[in-house]
Amino acid sequence: MKFSRRLDLLKPYVFVEISRIIARKRSEGIEVVTFGVGDPDMPTPNTVIDRLVNSARNPANHRYPETDGLAELREAIAKWYDSRFGVSHLDPSSEVLPLIGAKEGVGHVAFCFLDPGDIALVPDPAYPAYGVGTMFAGADVYTMPLHESNGWLPLLQDIPVDIAKKAKVMWLNYPNNPTGAVADKDFYQSAIQFAKEYEIALLHDAAYSENVYEGYKALSIMELDGAKDASIEFHSLSKLFNMTGWRFGMAVGNAEMVQGLFKIKSNLDSGIPQAIQEMAIEALSGSQQYIDQNNSVYQIRRDKLVKALNDIGLKVNSPQAALYLWAQVPEGYTSESFTSRLLDDLAIAVTPGSSFGACGEGYIRLSLTTPDNMIDKGVERLISWEIP
Repeated sequence: MKFSRRLDLLKPYVFVEISRIIARKRSEGIEVVTFGVGDPDMPTPNTVIDRLVNSARNPANHRYPETDGLAELREAIAKWYDSRFGVSHLDPSSEVLPLIGAKEGVGHVAFCFLDPGDIALVPDPAYPAYGVGTMFAGADVYTMPLHESNGWLPLLQDIPVDIAKKAKVMWLNYPNNPTGAVADKDFYQSAIQFAKEYEIALLHDAAYSENVYEGYKALSIMELDGAKDASIEFHSLSKLFNMTGWRFGMAVGNAEMVQGLFKIKSNLDSGIPQAIQEMAIEALSGSQQYIDQNNSVYQIRRDKLVKALNDIGLKVNSPQAALYLWAQVPEGYTSESFTSRLLDDLAIAVTPGSSFGACGEGYIRLSLTTPDNMIDKGVERLISWEIP
């Protein structure tokens, strides 16, 4: 049996590897505190679960769904964008598309715009799926380095003109995974202008827009003038309503781009089960108080961990948004060697920054989606430890 060359190019998914390491440690009787995967530990709201249970009993929801979802769902997404961001111009019939989780859309969208030999502008460090989708489409990645000195924003003016002319897509993600950085209107406006100038599809991943602290309010790129001319935005209910396991996301924006993604999806998947679609309608249309409640918990965890990490000599700032801490490793360590040191010495699992790209080297990422009692255990282990 011979596999495709793309399978040889595909690295093991970092979070699968982390889960395997943790499982092995636990099988040895070791209690591991994991700050690895950004998977909310708090439950999906009861009102949302109740809607799912009731909808699942309806025989009409046992059949194949439509790829573009229920009309009521697309309307609920558009209304949520209006109430949350003041974006009132989304047409539910052509500019809104439900996804089987945002990751599914991120993977599929590459096939809308990229052919072999094309270029995708991808941040580094970044969520690995941006580059993987590019590779699957046979295109090439041109990395846009993100550095602390520039607020973890790409310097668009540093992209060579010949690269920009060959580029077909540009990925952005703010609030950012893994750095926790945020972007302002000026940056978004410059990105939109750049995309229009070079006829690039601007793809914005806004999955963490609602995970914010101390009054910060994240932007949707759709709030900016001209955004819908050149971009689509991916979002998800995973981090909003603790729904990672239910797999629900959405894409909104330019009608041609959204319909291109719909065309790809309609040939490759059968859409979201309708009971889950109704569950999403409840989440989007019902009380949003759960989001603030969750963020209050995450902020307390953030503050505890930042203090503990600073106390042992690691450099880490308190992010305004997202679910991660981005900590610089001590001198003499790489991302992977320090990750291994934490696991071996303290049974603490983190994600090496190098997993997100070459520019992530020298950092580790810690997730705030760990239960409070395990946060406290992790803090106790850290502050009682001296870095070798």
